[in-house]
Amino acid sequence: MLPIHVSPFCLLLLLLVCLSCAPTSRSEEQWNQEKLQEAKAYAAEIGTFALVIQEGGELVATFGEVDSLSRIHSVRKAFLSALVFQHLDKISLTATLKDLSIQDAPLPLTPLQESTQVIHLLKSTSGINHPAVSQVGSMQKNRDQLLGDKENIPGTKWAYNNWDYNALTTIFEQETGLTVEDAFRIGLAEPLGIEDFDVFYRSDSTMSIHPKAGFRLSARAMAKFGQLFLQQGKWGEQQLIPVEWIEKITTDYTPTINQSNERMGHGYLWWIPAEDFAGGLPKGSFVATGAWGQRILVIPTWNLVIAHKTMTEIPTKQRTKVTRSEFEELVRIIAQARQSFN
Repeated sequence: MLPIHVSPFCLLLLLLVCLSCAPTSRSEEQWNQEKLQEAKAYAAEIGTFALVIQEGGELVATFGEVDSLSRIHSVRKAFLSALVFQHLDKISLTATLKDLSIQDAPLPLTPLQESTQVIHLLKSTSGINHPAVSQVGSMQKNRDQLLGDKENIPGTKWAYNNWDYNALTTIFEQETGLTVEDAFRIGLAEPLGIEDFDVFYRSDSTMSIHPKAGFRLSARAMAKFGQLFLQQGKWGEQQLIPVEWIEKITTDYTPTINQSNERMGHGYLWWIPAEDFAGGLPKGSFVATGAWGQRILVIPTWNLVIAHKTMTEIPTKQRTKVTRSEFEELVRIIAQARQSFN
């Protein structure tokens, strides 16, 4: 057979034809770009500092300072539960506070309170209404209404309760021999490729001996954490968190009282939104929330993670709070952008 000679012009033309036939990116295929721009515009309007939208681990859109570190406030509690899940070989969930020699001061625990198990702290059902660091204002008022001023049988009453989470921090460090910072670095930051983070403590001995461990992270790092849970605890070839404990978040949650439709249930320090949240999210969705508008929303059915931040590393009077209803509207717009081409 005689060789076929193709001119450079024909080769270029053939290449252009092939490129025109190549499949478009996921975002072009499945996302309405006008709606995504609307979501970004709305984020700017409400004061969002950073926003990351990921589908299947791929970036769909970002807005703002997604690599800047700042406090994530109560989103920290989802990180604390993840660390506990990683060390169940050392932490017994059925161990009582008495078993672990956990007490409190200046207000000591009673014998009934000492019978609280670790799993009660993880599920916010200790019933212990003790002073706690960072439990102020409406948060404390709500806890007082739910728990009252009498002793409660452990496991019988739910309340969003910083005493539980701070005592759980003490137990975690006591039982594992690791600081929260070291455990996070080894167990989550290094595997997930989170290079920049900060763990800090807040304590007030006039309230309790148990300190709060807080985090400073970027929105991009928060999205990676959400992606880990979307992937059922697996990252690459590593199973970083046992699948069964991630499944329990949405199957073994406690229905909440006096909360919003974003907080219909509470499962292992994550929130379960109601069916009508943001116009309707698929069953199995869960969200971590923090003051001023910090959020990690995981929607497994849609293979989607949304990380949202506001800036609180500035004086209080200069901060912009993104309310629950504003975040809900942002999610509704994002959902519309996703569904436009489905």
